[in-house]
Amino acid sequence: MKTVNAIIERANDGTYSIYMDAPKMNYLVTGTGSTAEEAINTFMGGYEDMKRLYAKKGKEFEEVEFSFKYDMASFLSYYSKAFSLAGLSRITGINQGQLSHYMTGRRNPSKTTINKIQNSIHAFASDLGKVAFL
Repeated sequence: MKTVNAIIERANDGTYSIYMDAPKMNYLVTGTGSTAEEAINTFMGGYEDMKRLYAKKGKEFEEVEFSFKYDMASFLSYYSKAFSLAGLSRITGINQGQLSHYMTGRRNPSKTTINKIQNSIHAFASDLGKVAFL
């Protein structure tokens, strides 16, 4: 099954939007919401609606999997239920106040900072993947 990027971005008004980055597809799905989670739910609902519409019209529908790509504000908003900013600060080495600015969209991280956060999150996830319980 083909994997398509779904880009999640925070708008200036504080809402979130998602769009498919797949120019050669026969359909397009978007989603919006007041939170990143709400936007993802709207987006996935739109995908299911599109699938039903194609079936109803007897048209071939190319099913895909989505790889969600987040801007920093969307990532921090979506995963704030799993990570506190204090915890992310400890994992990434980036000041909690700075992370808060990224989450609210008041500031945007540099490419270097984005890479630092991403690498730190991946390393933490890798560490968690090695945990075993007795």
